[in-house]
Amino acid sequence: MEEVIALGCRKFIAVGSCGVLDREIAVGHLIIPTAAVRDEGASYHYQPPGREVEPDEESVRAIETVLKRKNIPYIKGKTWTTDGFYRETPEKVKLRCEEGCLTVEMEAAAFFAVAKFRRVQFAQILYGSDDVSGTEWDMRRWFSRKDLRSNLFDLAVDACLEIK
Repeated sequence: MEEVIALGCRKFIAVGSCGVLDREIAVGHLIIPTAAVRDEGASYHYQPPGREVEPDEESVRAIETVLKRKNIPYIKGKTWTTDGFYRETPEKVKLRCEEGCLTVEMEAAAFFAVAKFRRVQFAQILYGSDDVSGTEWDMRRWFSRKDLRSNLFDLAVDACLEIK
């Protein structure tokens, strides 16, 4: 991201998968993060210490505009960013749910922090993949959804073009 910003890019929409903290969020359902709980390291190199970091509001609106135009269902909510593999313990999942998190992933907080630091526009579209809400991990065969990932790229391009 730093390198493409240095090359002149100013508008970003990222796409990616996320673990869900609520098994009712189906595989493939789209989630727009409105904030990320900072439980990783990279964001602290770009923003002062704090519990959460948010995406650019105009970029979030651009994603919503595109999804509404295409009649694609989505939800908005907080995500939990952690760079620790296999650290979604039942206690941590419960705590993050109490904080309002719907999902867990590994990059949103860092992306949001870099974007704020570099003063560029950034938001993200996540899709529900595995379920970490229970006492055992449920893979839910999310990796076989190649069509979904391709469609997400197209949505991200449309949303990026929508940003003013």
